Amino acid sequence: MRNKILLRAEDLDGYLTENDKTQLARVSGLYREALFCYDAAVLGRKEEEKLISLYNEMGGIMQEICRDEKNIRVYSFVTPHESHAQASRLISKLRDVRTGHEEFIYYTQRAYEMLFNMAYGMTAGGVDKNYFFIKTPVTAPAQNYAVHKIANIDDRIMNTVMCVMLRGALLPSMIMSKEIQEYSSEGYVTPFALFKISRDDTKKENNMEYILDLDRSYFDLEALDGKDLVFADPMNATGGSLVTVVKHLLSQGVKPKSVQFFNAIAALKGALRVVRALDNCQVFTLWMDPMLNEMAYIMPGLGDAGDRINGKDAGGTGQRNIMQLIADYGSNIAQLYRSQLREIEATVLNR
Repeated sequence: MRNKILLRAEDLDGYLTENDKTQLARVSGLYREALFCYDAAVLGRKEEEKLISLYNEMGGIMQEICRDEKNIRVYSFVTPHESHAQASRLISKLRDVRTGHEEFIYYTQRAYEMLFNMAYGMTAGGVDKNYFFIKTPVTAPAQNYAVHKIANIDDRIMNTVMCVMLRGALLPSMIMSKEIQEYSSEGYVTPFALFKISRDDTKKENNMEYILDLDRSYFDLEALDGKDLVFADPMNATGGSLVTVVKHLLSQGVKPKSVQFFNAIAALKGALRVVRALDNCQVFTLWMDPMLNEMAYIMPGLGDAGDRINGKDAGGTGQRNIMQLIADYGSNIAQLYRSQLREIEATVLNR
């Protein structure tokens, strides 16, 4: 396996504590009870009431775990109660089998705006302020300007590098980079590092393997050293892809200042593995799901987020390269994230 890095599932489980394993077993047991309700041809009132009870119990356990683990921040666990319904409605749209491609992209954009606010906006009280002077289209009786005040978070965002785990994470990473650009007083556009990482889907959850293809990755080790590495992946199932990438960087002498992982949905097991395996790492997730199935897919999950964002690769032609992926987003996305696309293009072509 020349120029490829391999990590195995058993390596990840070695990071979990005995208490982690006990708590994971509790939640998994409850979810398996829920599966019996799914066997009903139609969910009746009895099954609905049982599911409500089970999900409330699972949610309580997961909230308790995350209360003790400060490096895992779940939107509905840390935001005011009145904000929870917004996250719940958004996640329900992402999950829904009826949500089409364009609509899925729209809700993904909203999800990452909420995640950015949770990570950077909610803790901004008492910090310095930035003032933006905006020229408006109103010219009578004189050219008009508006003054807008926002929190100054430059010291938290202008050391960041956007690390993309291709391919499902490409658009979420662009969205996060755009948010950083908008909040920066200098319009800071993050550098990008692109990692071709995949799972061997012929494997089961207990023997899953993660493969980092260095020949199809694009990154500069020196540019990552001492930086705040931001990873935005819509789904964190096992945590294996992130751990594989970061452990490789550490083995090459890169010493990140921090690692931040942003997910629309994270499995409890994946979130725990990540913060146990990596120092100075935080997980920010809009929603937490209870468990993985034997194929290491999140349950109840939302399907293959990469396919739902990017569309499926054409059969028999192999996976699309980075430029094809970007081209397939179309002109609307290209115009909205043009600064980010220029950075990505430079990263690939200047390798």
